[in-house]
Amino acid sequence: MDEEISIINTETRNEKIKNFFIKNKNNLIIIISIILLIIFSYFVYDDVKSKNKIKLASKYNYATINFISGEKTKVKEELIEIINAKNKTYSPLALYFLIDNNIITEKDLINRLFDTVISSDKLEKEIKNLIIYKKGLFNSNFLGENELINILKPILNSESVWNSHALYLMAEYFYEKNEMYKSKEFLDRIISLEKANSQIKIEAQKKLIRDFSE
Repeated sequence: MDEEISIINTETRNEKIKNFFIKNKNNLIIIISIILLIIFSYFVYDDVKSKNKIKLASKYNYATINFISGEKTKVKEELIEIINAKNKTYSPLALYFLIDNNIITEKDLINRLFDTVISSDKLEKEIKNLIIYKKGLFNSNFLGENELINILKPILNSESVWNSHALYLMAEYFYEKNEMYKSKEFLDRIISLEKANSQIKIEAQKKLIRDFSE
């Protein structure tokens, strides 16, 4: 008797499962198709991203080699294209190469290219902060204090590893303008930082002793 009941229960359960699949066949097909599409899309995206990175690497190497060898035609345009791709590796490198080799000198264009790189959501936080610092450094010779502070604000108001560098840049900026009180304020902030760059902290201490001791 128990065996017969068990057989009936098993058959009933199997029938329910069968009916469930029959009843929901279309929905199950759609769900499985979506899952397979997501998996396929992931691998396609990963493959495309890898190929794009290789393409950008080749483009960057080709442009820099051509510049060094004297064939400078289209180097500027090619490097700007790499910057606009917002690749976390080659976009910053292309920007630095343009600036370091004076391929572009227009301040407005350089700042727009800085902003393009900084706006990328692919950059690691401290890499982005480094680029912000470099933008501040680039602009420090011709911008007013409010504009310069506004550029460096994301670093100055953070615990970034580049915080002490930005503070020292501002201290030097005011020192060159003979605004000694403001310069000293930034140097004092460096000294008070627990996580200040050790070399920057030493330089700040030397400058305080040398230029601000009574």
